[in-house]
Amino acid sequence: MKGIPLALLALVTTALAHAEQPLVFVSAFASAEKAGIHAFGFDSEKGMLKPLKRTTGVQSPFFIALSPDRRFLYSIDEFGGKDNFVAAFAIEGRGGDLRALNRQNSRGKAACYVEVDPTGKSVLVANYSSGNVASLPVMGDGSLGESVSFFQHSGSGGDPERQKGPNAHCFVVSPDGRHAFAADLGIDKVMIYALDAATAKLTPNATQPFAKLTPGSGPRHLTFHPGGKLVYLINELANTITVFDWNAADGTLQEKQSIATLPADFTGKSYTADLKITPDGKHLYGTNRGHDSLASYRIAADGTLTLLTVQPSGGKGPQNLLITPDGRWLLCANMPGNNVVVFKIDSASGSIKSHGEAVEVPMASCIRWME
Repeated sequence: MKGIPLALLALVTTALAHAEQPLVFVSAFASAEKAGIHAFGFDSEKGMLKPLKRTTGVQSPFFIALSPDRRFLYSIDEFGGKDNFVAAFAIEGRGGDLRALNRQNSRGKAACYVEVDPTGKSVLVANYSSGNVASLPVMGDGSLGESVSFFQHSGSGGDPERQKGPNAHCFVVSPDGRHAFAADLGIDKVMIYALDAATAKLTPNATQPFAKLTPGSGPRHLTFHPGGKLVYLINELANTITVFDWNAADGTLQEKQSIATLPADFTGKSYTADLKITPDGKHLYGTNRGHDSLASYRIAADGTLTLLTVQPSGGKGPQNLLITPDGRWLLCANMPGNNVVVFKIDSASGSIKSHGEAVEVPMASCIRWME
């Protein structure tokens, strides 16, 4: 750049490099002045998070989700209150700024999971305490319309203390956008719905309305294998991961394996939370709260898992995970530990190693990535 002073050129180069950095949003599941959604810049070469912005005006944002075009962010708002909401924000610029659009009632208590379908036209929400799920249409400006579908789950599970009634804990849309799966911890079932994304309408799946788990499992979160034929479900109460064959055509699930997340000699109390798969589909990681660890697995060609290691998560209560799209880094939100820890992934072995200093976030509960 002939004619530009070297000092100015350095500033421009630094600014461009910063502008190209991905953003990482982390929700702070706190109340009053500590609540908010934190935005960080992520240096993909150094594996470092740099604080950029904190958005307030949202209370106890337990879970967040981004639209497929990365223009909007949706968050749980007022978790646990008399009324729970899903809030919509516009993402402005590359500095992590969020502009509030509106919010709509989640139609349940303790709203704990929010998901956007692949078209960006539907938002789904799971309500834990009331044990129900709902869907909301997305308007042209990214704001949310009132709920158009609502389903109340019923029944109980195998643990008389924890499973007296339904507790919907996640609501995940299949990669093709045709079905939605709600893991209900309280009734040991994964409820299966057909989704019409254009209208945000849900209907119970005709071929298989639910998949039943072993009594006392407590299904919590699920995720899809990038190969398109497998679903992995982490069970909070049993501290296991269940592997399913998934038929995308009719949305059905067929269980094929269940494997522990804890060392065989552990005798204390622990409860799983989240699981994520590397983009190449070769490794899976799950969280143990109580043991405060991350379980690492190798994924075989048939989708079955082999436990590799169980190692410290770098904080108390590992709640949520994120794996970067290049498969090089794993981020772990330790909620009661009040931090986010970055781990470097060895793509060949699947081993992970903590990297750099943990970043403080009060009650860090959910992590989302934006290129």
